[in-house]
Amino acid sequence: MLMQGECWVITDNAAGNQRQALALAEHMQRPVRHLQLQPRAPWVWLSPRFTMGKRLALPVSQRRLFAPPWPELAIGCGRSAALLTRMLRPLSAGRCYTVQILDPRIDPRHWDTVIAPRHDDLDGANVLRPLGSLNTVDDRWLADGRDACPLLGELPQPRVGVLLGGPRRGIDLDDDYAGRLLDHLLTRQRREGGSLLVLASRRTPAAMVECFRQALRDVPGIVWAGPDDGRNPFPGALGWADRLVVTPDSVNMLSEACAVGCPVHTFTTAPLPTRIARFHQALRQAGLLHDIDETTASRQPPLRETAAFAGELLARMAQHGGD
Repeated sequence: MLMQGECWVITDNAAGNQRQALALAEHMQRPVRHLQLQPRAPWVWLSPRFTMGKRLALPVSQRRLFAPPWPELAIGCGRSAALLTRMLRPLSAGRCYTVQILDPRIDPRHWDTVIAPRHDDLDGANVLRPLGSLNTVDDRWLADGRDACPLLGELPQPRVGVLLGGPRRGIDLDDDYAGRLLDHLLTRQRREGGSLLVLASRRTPAAMVECFRQALRDVPGIVWAGPDDGRNPFPGALGWADRLVVTPDSVNMLSEACAVGCPVHTFTTAPLPTRIARFHQALRQAGLLHDIDETTASRQPPLRETAAFAGELLARMAQHGGD
């Protein structure tokens, strides 16, 4: 049984995976149902390779969510979701069009379409390859952000948004890194004036957040690290920013920053892991990413890929339905 017209978005609890899948679903002209599902052992260890047992892969409490009627379209993001989007093809007798975002680490033929960024170096007839990650940032989103955070617009210019990620394999965002990044930010702020809009992520170490709070006590701007600091001002910070500085660790944060249309800078202190290095190099070659102290034009072409890839996906679905 097929639920006519419905789109399931399947993710785990990772905010980055959710943002990508939901951003694509917004353009798919269908009612969206978001399922946050987490396979249990041993399936979670072997996802998406091991599919025996089908729905038994999910905890009992989640099986009622992953049940007929099956959707017309399913969009998954992340390795756990890849198991479930893969299973939907046989469960729906091939009538559910399955889309997997990010490299599933197995042959992409198990899905109707795989969307994997170029730095994943994945090829195939059914593979779409954006430069960055999918996101919702466009002119309307930025305008809504400014409307929601009008006080940020009263801060002195240039307003520099600072997006802090966290350490990952091969990238150490430690106390030394925080201190050196602050030196660059404060040196330029003393020279140019303006304000700093610092936003931490879930992965940002508490020690780094505290380092920024202490160093920026007398500098116009904000430091936001979670609900204790009020509502998340992320859309407003991007909407009001004249320039953005992003730590080098997150493809999602860099992609969202490059979608704004203002200059985007990063600060690295050591060679990056291979995949991330390829992504940085592609952004630099496109003129979208710059060293932290590099002088740039006040505006740059925004990297906005989601709508175009959604259009390509709709065309593929139409062709699939006509076959």
